[in-house]
Amino acid sequence: MTQQLLENIRIGAFDPMPSPEEIHARAPISERASDAVFASREAIKAILDRKDPRLFVVVGPCSIHDPVAGYDYAKKLKALADEVGDTLCLVMRVYFEKPRTVTGWKGFINDPDMNDSFHIEEGMQKAREFLIRVTELGLPTATEALDPIAPQYLGDLISWTAIGARTSESQTHRELSSGLSTPVGFKNATDGDITPAINAIKTAAGRHSFLGIDMQGRSAIVRTQGNPYGHLVLRGGDGRSNFDTVSVCMAERALSKAGIAPNIVIDCSHANSLKDPALQPLVMSDVAHQVREGNRSIVGLMVESNLAWGNQPIPDDLSQLKYGCSVTDACVDWATTETMIRKARATLKDILPRRNDSARD
Repeated sequence: MTQQLLENIRIGAFDPMPSPEEIHARAPISERASDAVFASREAIKAILDRKDPRLFVVVGPCSIHDPVAGYDYAKKLKALADEVGDTLCLVMRVYFEKPRTVTGWKGFINDPDMNDSFHIEEGMQKAREFLIRVTELGLPTATEALDPIAPQYLGDLISWTAIGARTSESQTHRELSSGLSTPVGFKNATDGDITPAINAIKTAAGRHSFLGIDMQGRSAIVRTQGNPYGHLVLRGGDGRSNFDTVSVCMAERALSKAGIAPNIVIDCSHANSLKDPALQPLVMSDVAHQVREGNRSIVGLMVESNLAWGNQPIPDDLSQLKYGCSVTDACVDWATTETMIRKARATLKDILPRRNDSARD
């Protein structure tokens, strides 16, 4: 009896979760989706290696809560991606997990019904089905790695991964990143400090061994090879932006001192826009101008965008949700997104083809 009181005393239940292998079998990746993911990963790596002069732009909803609206957005983004593909490689932001400072909706995987029922097994399968539909369009996807087990379920459908401001300092996420099959962007800390992200890039480049699960859902010792495609994401912090030329220059120097390739992605949202979506176009315009004026370290951008402007609280009656409007961070709408992307392409289309050549001179 005493032994029974020593463990799991605060656990209400252990509900069975299908293994990654079972979820893959229920929603298998198609050859079309597989080819698209492989090609887009290679494109992003080529940008980071300076073999492709384009910038990549991670653009899309702060979080996916309605797969129907999400797919509607994906179709629009695919058409825009084809239009600007000579200059910008567009990657759809498909975030299913949301870190919470205190409480709140933790994302589609954790609570797909948005009512605290936490049908995680259902959320995981629906998330995978959504990713398959998007990648079958030929559109790359990006997500944030939050739960260290989720990549076994979804990782074959992702082209770029973010490690967030709250987790760049986490040993678990640094080790996880060392085994991910995608390039990984590490965000600076919420206070704006870039040191944790730089340390994370260095750590993730090395080999690690840690506890995880295999495709059959069994506990396993995961032994990684290291990820050479870690890079820095500047997202501002503590109410201050860090996308300006001085901040970017300081980040370049810090990366150089650490012996890391000067690859920088600018997040146009979060603290860089003071969480005001109306400022995101100004940030993007400023960054495009920096590149046009000779910056060689900026390789990508991030934009929080949705079909509708702003955000909305989650109502008790989900039928009252506004279609295509974020339930997490406020986003720019689709019309603004098109304008931002097209303006950036017009600013950069003539300068980018010569950019890498000048860097080698």
